[in-house]
Formats: sequence, structure tokens, C-alpha cells
Amino acid sequence: MTANRLGLLIGAVFGTIYVVVNAGTLGSPVGLVLQVVGVAALVGLLVVMFRSRPASSPTTARNAVAFSRWYWVVVAAEVVAFFAGTAVLRGPLDLPLAVLPWITFVVGVHFLGLAKVWRAPSLVWVGAGLAACGVLGLLVAVIGAGEAVVAVVAGVAPGLLLLGGSWWGTVRGAREPAATAE
Repeated sequence: MTANRLGLLIGAVFGTIYVVVNAGTLGSPVGLVLQVVGVAALVGLLVVMFRSRPASSPTTARNAVAFSRWYWVVVAAEVVAFFAGTAVLRGPLDLPLAVLPWITFVVGVHFLGLAKVWRAPSLVWVGAGLAACGVLGLLVAVIGAGEAVVAVVAGVAPGLLLLGGSWWGTVRGAREPAATAE
């Protein structure tokens, strides 16, 4: 499996987790239907991935993603933001419902960082979409919307976005990231 496909698979797995965990707050039958759709999307993607060969070229190895120093800087910043934001939201701000949107926002920004590090413009769309879901989720959490609304905006929608992005990348041949940066 190429590094690019592995990235798409990781995105799909996390997208499925987002959908399955957060759709449960909607109750039956809507929540159950969304959970089944999320799992079916992942299983279908696995079938497509393992039954097809990725597009290859003489430059595939040279253009594979690299886990360079800058990759680890992005990941470290993400981890710090997760824990610091969660501590502030659960502690002094007393907004535990805002933790999911915060995590979604941080994951979106992480994709924006990876888009820069890996010179992968397609990650900008996923990152911007996730960050927007996170910001909207923070807003609805702050104004006091219910748990189900926050879960849909900051959990189910981003999960579907990750699954859709993984499908898109797989179907179009996963040619990005185009290059690596050190």
C-alpha cells in the first residue's frame, strides 16, 4: 500500500469513527442509519482500495509523503492544542459540549498544516471543511444548542467529509501529495 493510500485509509477510519460515535446521540432510526452508512462507506472503500491498483509513475517513490521534521511539528502542535483547549473548555470555561467541536477544529487546522508540508492542495479543502465544522460546532455549543446538534455539526458532518474525501482521493487515483518538503 502506498503512503498516499494509507493516508486515505486513515482518513476514512477516523471519518467512520466520527460518524459512528456521534450519530448515536441522534437515537434510532436516524442515528442507526447514519452509523450503518458510515461503516458501509468504509467497507466499500476497503474493497475498492484492495481490488484496484493505485496509479503509478516513475516518480511515485519520490513523491510519496514524508514524515519529515515539519510533519512532526504539525502533529506536536495538534496534540498540544487538543489537550490545552480541552483543559480550558472543561475547566474555567465549563463548556464540555464544546470539546468535540474544538477537536474537529484542531484536526482541520492540522490538515491545513499538512497541506503546506506535503504540498498537497487537496488537503486544504478537507482541512477548511473540518475547521469550518469545528467553528460552527463551537458556536452552537456556546449558544446552548443540544448535544445532538453539536454532534451532527462537529461530529457526523466532519466524519462524512473525511469519508467523502477518502473516497474522492481513492477514485481519482490518489495522485497527491505531489511532493514532499523538508
